[in-house]
Amino acid sequence: MGLYRVRVATGSSFCAGSNNRVQLWLVGEHGEAALGKSLRPARGQEAEFKEDVREYLGPLLFVKLRKRRLLQNDAWFCNWISVQGPGDSGDEFWFPCYRWVEGDGILSLPEGTGRTVVDDPQGVFRKHREEELEERRKLYRWGNWKDGLILNVAGGKICDLPVDERFLEDKKIDFEASLAKGLADLAVKDSLNVLTCWKDLDDFKRIFLCGQSKLAERVRDSWKEDALFGYQFLNGANPMLLRRSTHLPARLVFPPGMEELQAQLEKELQGGTLFEADFSLLDGIKANVILCCQQHLAAPLVMLKLQPDGQLLPMVIQLQVPREGSPPPLLFLPTDPPMVWLLAKCWVRSSDFQMHELQSHLLRGHLMAEVIAVATMRCLPSIHPIFKLIIPHLRYTLEINLRARTGLVSDLGVFDQVVSTGGGGHVELLKRAGAFLTYSSFCPPEDLADRGLLGVKSSYYAQDALRLWDTISRYVEGMVHLHYKTNEAVKGDLELQTWCREITDIGLLGAQDRGFPVSLQSRDQLCHFAAMCIFTCTGQHSSIHLGQLDWYAWVPNAPCTMRLPPPTTKDVTLETVMATLPNFHQASLQMSITWQLGRRQPVMVALGQHEEEYFSGPGPKAVLKKFREELAALDKEIEVRNAKLALPYEYLRPSLVENSVAI
Repeated sequence: MGLYRVRVATGSSFCAGSNNRVQLWLVGEHGEAALGKSLRPARGQEAEFKEDVREYLGPLLFVKLRKRRLLQNDAWFCNWISVQGPGDSGDEFWFPCYRWVEGDGILSLPEGTGRTVVDDPQGVFRKHREEELEERRKLYRWGNWKDGLILNVAGGKICDLPVDERFLEDKKIDFEASLAKGLADLAVKDSLNVLTCWKDLDDFKRIFLCGQSKLAERVRDSWKEDALFGYQFLNGANPMLLRRSTHLPARLVFPPGMEELQAQLEKELQGGTLFEADFSLLDGIKANVILCCQQHLAAPLVMLKLQPDGQLLPMVIQLQVPREGSPPPLLFLPTDPPMVWLLAKCWVRSSDFQMHELQSHLLRGHLMAEVIAVATMRCLPSIHPIFKLIIPHLRYTLEINLRARTGLVSDLGVFDQVVSTGGGGHVELLKRAGAFLTYSSFCPPEDLADRGLLGVKSSYYAQDALRLWDTISRYVEGMVHLHYKTNEAVKGDLELQTWCREITDIGLLGAQDRGFPVSLQSRDQLCHFAAMCIFTCTGQHSSIHLGQLDWYAWVPNAPCTMRLPPPTTKDVTLETVMATLPNFHQASLQMSITWQLGRRQPVMVALGQHEEEYFSGPGPKAVLKKFREELAALDKEIEVRNAKLALPYEYLRPSLVENSVAI
């Protein structure tokens, strides 16, 4: 009984409003009331009205809404509905939506307090939870893009995706316009260079986009330096391969006359300053054939030493894995003739390009985030506190991944056109890399300890990853402790246990033998698992995504393919190097795609800055506020540190980390 104040917020995307009328009902603990006023929602607007309700409703549990079509079904994007109870001091109830409302069925929005099954002993929300998950499991089905790979959402076209997973117009327009611009630039470059013979490394400057990145220009000018070569293993586009050596690798074979080198490596090993980057995963991968021309791959091993000043310098490069009955592979040294040593480093950088884009970026970033997204939508209802915690970090992931599968790594896609692992090798590499998807490798404290990078002062990736992980962990802990008072509450949450099992056992094809849990037995376990999910979808993806334009725009520093086999002698000339590196078309396409995907995104939500409010009540809002304050403080600390560095490391600055895998 009394006068209720109702506010209804519509999204701001171009088609968010609707010409259809919307009817509302209020559902409380003690009754239900249909509101007499109907709405015609306008884009980007809040509609507000007051309604005198005669029934006594008690605390509100749901708002039900129904969009009645006129001549056509005009979808409506509802952000949220707020209802203030009778009287000046009436409680305000928050009903988050943030989805498209289609058709003319009745949609129930639960009040925004996070509730587990344990929090609902009377079963007030049980039917809603069950019906919502039943509908979601029809929309979000597991698919299998390639046998042997972790699962993805079912569907091969954008229209197959649930409507709430598709890009809104601003994102779609920017993405497709940048793609069109990149292809147009490629056509211009091809036409200008079609009759040109590339004879010198400086010829790559013809396709280099000046003014896009200061660091990319630094790479162009300094890419031949050993210090910059080594720096990239610490802080470049792919800081995930480097590890401190605990012994000399078995594959490193020293031919006669190399005793002094072996002694130097042993000395660095004993001093704890020997590091390695091993690309053995590429061994035996079938290389691509592009326009009837065979491309080539190598499986390098790089041994590096950490200098007292923090520089990481290469000591030796072995390009191939030894074969029984064959002569040992050549060892390339910094003392070799300049072109010999440069070509060896180019082979390493090309191999790193393959491993970065497929293992570190696509598999460990995009596809892992997709497993988390699909499992979350299938197993956690919108009222669940962990759903509310995770959902902002899943925005746009399913569509960007589907676009990757249909454009980048598809048959006749970009990889098939210009990348040496294309033509099927990329799929084989992804399958092999799946065996290395361990739980600990997704958690920076364990991963960095395992790789021996803790305490390496020149590893800014390691420092920033740890600090960002700790910040996210405190945020997760704050939310979890609000909603789970005991370990028993975690154990008894069947929806939560199903979600964990769905990620490990189904999406990751049974990853419990690699440390992933199939159940969560305590608040600490839940915090660690949820922090892993959020860090994977935010900081970890950004750390391997944001550096692409900086490090890959200068093509010789990251060749997408190699057109001659790895050298078997040290008879290398400039002509050999130019004949091995990508041709002008391959280089131009690499430059275009690198610009499109690596540029700063105009439609971007920074970590923790999402506008959607899925939680109601002061507790979660205080936790989120503290998270944002800690992110701002960390951002400032990184800014101050970077001002003192010759090469600033920005890929884990919270203001640049995207809130989800959205590009």
